[in-house]
Amino acid sequence: MAKTILVLMAGASLTSWYLIVTKSMSGAQARRRSEEFLKFFWNAPSIEVVGRELDGKTPDNAFAHLAQQGIVAAQHHERHGAHRLNEAGTPTEFITRALRRTIDEETSEMESGLTVLASIGATAPFVGLLGTVWGIYHALLAISRSGSGTLDKVAGPVGEALIMTAIGLAVAIPAVLGYNFIVRSNRITLARLDGFAHDLFTFLVTGAKVGSTEPPALPRRARATQDA
Repeated sequence: MAKTILVLMAGASLTSWYLIVTKSMSGAQARRRSEEFLKFFWNAPSIEVVGRELDGKTPDNAFAHLAQQGIVAAQHHERHGAHRLNEAGTPTEFITRALRRTIDEETSEMESGLTVLASIGATAPFVGLLGTVWGIYHALLAISRSGSGTLDKVAGPVGEALIMTAIGLAVAIPAVLGYNFIVRSNRITLARLDGFAHDLFTFLVTGAKVGSTEPPALPRRARATQDA
């Protein structure tokens, strides 16, 4: 039983560290690529240039994926209209659904593996405690069979059993810290992605970049009133 628990704890530790390292590295790489894409996007002369750059390519970050799907949705509805149920509605509704669907896909991708990490962080201490209880139980049985209850006979087996609790904590603590770090990073990325989706939607619908629009010209009658 104790060996089985040790194997489980070792597997849980390896799994949690694998998830922490791989998701941290992929997250850092995705953030770097996102910054490069956003710099290209907002400095592009037109949305057509962005569409041509993304056409036929597999996006390597969430922002490029969102922009690609939004541009494709806008172009598709403009050229072909609504011929199927999933294309029903106005162009703005069609674009909104495409953007929302893409954000949901990116959210699922970011959250993959986090359930395993959270489960390891929540259950590892209790698995270690189970190993401790099991070890103490068998240590006491061995002591009772030997008939010797001196301190040197008790301390060794009980101390070995208590190590299981320490192992459980050693597995759980990195898993919990890694989970919290990754979740926080994902929340920041998704907040930025949501803001970019609003900007992209405005740009696709109105054709004007957010923050670069000029105030509308006054009507002729209003100008005459101000001049008077």
